[in-house]
Order: sequence, then structure tokens, then C-alpha cells
Amino acid sequence: MRQMFRVSALIIFVSLLNMGRFKLTIEYDGSRYDGWQIQKNGRTVQGEVMGACRNLFGDGFSDLFGAGRTDSGVHATGQVAHLEAETDMLPLRIKYGINDRLPQDISIVNVAIAHPGFHARKDARARSYVYQISRRRTAFGKKYVWWIKDQLDIDLMNRAAKALRGFKDFCSFTDNSEEQPSTKVELIHCAVYDFDDLLLIHTVASHFLHKQVRRMAGVIVEAGRGKLNSGDIAGFFRTKSDVPAKLTAPPSGLFLEKVYYRNEDITFSTQPVINL
Repeated sequence: MRQMFRVSALIIFVSLLNMGRFKLTIEYDGSRYDGWQIQKNGRTVQGEVMGACRNLFGDGFSDLFGAGRTDSGVHATGQVAHLEAETDMLPLRIKYGINDRLPQDISIVNVAIAHPGFHARKDARARSYVYQISRRRTAFGKKYVWWIKDQLDIDLMNRAAKALRGFKDFCSFTDNSEEQPSTKVELIHCAVYDFDDLLLIHTVASHFLHKQVRRMAGVIVEAGRGKLNSGDIAGFFRTKSDVPAKLTAPPSGLFLEKVYYRNEDITFSTQPVINL
């Protein structure tokens, strides 16, 4: 009896040794997907990655959890997820194994061994997004920009971006949802950068609410048209307004750029994802 107990304990111990947690960095073109978060009746990025992991690890696959949700049609260059699986594969082999089982518009950029307690969402200290606006019609980058024909004043856009910064209640920039018990967000950085035919809105915050970045982008663009000013934007924080919702920018230009964790310096500079 004692010998059987020792054998069982050894099996459990070996199993625990093989159960690993990994940090995945993922890029994807969100054009064909109903966002990151897995859904019953929609094709999602998380669903595709989980399917690839189940195929690779079989019964050894346990869990895949992302750092944040992206809306339908939104892209990512630096989404992060943690993967839990019972495996003796090295990270590089895991990376190649998952990628071989994914469609071409989703790619695992990096796989690293993570602390057993690492959580992709709960451990994140900040996220950055980039919104790309094209000043010209493009034959190749349509899926990755918002083409605006109007002349935009960058100085006015940056004044609007500045008016958004700080710890504020962004209830005017999101929909009512029980999944969002608080609508207060610390917007650390928001600025507009000029790259000739491209304008980039770069924003960094502790976290973001559903549709928040797209509505901020819409407000900033409207300010660039000369139709909103800093006083108007300040009013969105005093009283809930439906104006930002009416100005929601299309998902095509939005990219989850990076998720920041402990001991990582936050970068307030950015570069275009595509070049026109």
C-alpha cells in the first residue's frame, strides 16, 4: 500500500513538473475576426489560438488567457496571453508548433517561460494602442487605416489629445456594461504624430474601456476638423454625453501595440505599422 502511494505521488510530482505556464506575444490582423475574446457564435483570435494549442498539446492543454480584449476588426502587434499546458517542449518548439497550426493572419511572435503565478491580464500595468489615419487613398493599406479626406489640423488634434489625459471618468467614451464596474481610467499618454501620409494617435493607459480608444480617436479627428475644442471635450467628463459614441472611429486603423509588465519602461514614442 505504501509503495503504491509513493508511485502515485511520483506520478503527480512529474506531472506538476511538466505543467508549465508560458507568456505568448501575439500579432494578428483582426479584419476577419469578431475580436479577441472567444464567443459561441463568432470566429475569434483567442478561439483560433486555443484550437491550435489543443491540436498541439492534446489533453495536455489547460488554458489560454489574454491581456485584454480587442473589438471586432481591431488588430494587434503586441497582444500578450498566458498559456498553461502539460508539456516538455521548449519555448521555441511551442512557438513553431502553434504557428504551424494557425491561419496566416495570426502569428505567435515569441514564447517565454513564465512564473507559475503569472497572469497576462491581472499582472499588466499598462497598455498602449496606436490608431492610424491615412491622408490619402491607399490600394494596399485600406484594412489598416482610416482614410480621411478632410484637412486635419495637427495642433488642434494634439490639444484635444492633451485634454483627454489624466485620471478621469470616461463614461462618455464607452457603453454601459456590468463587466465594467468602473469607468475611471488613468490615461497616461495621448498624442498625435505626423508621418507624412500617416497620422498616428498614440495612447497609453492603465487599461482601456470597451470602444474607448476608437471614440477618443473620433473626438480627436473632429477636433482636427475644427468642430470640437478643448472646452467641448472637458464637458464630456463633467456630464455623460452621446457625442463620442456618434464619432466612433472605424476599427480598421486600431492596433493594440504593447502590454507593459513590472520592470518594463513605458515608451511614449511610436512608429507606423505600415508605410504608405
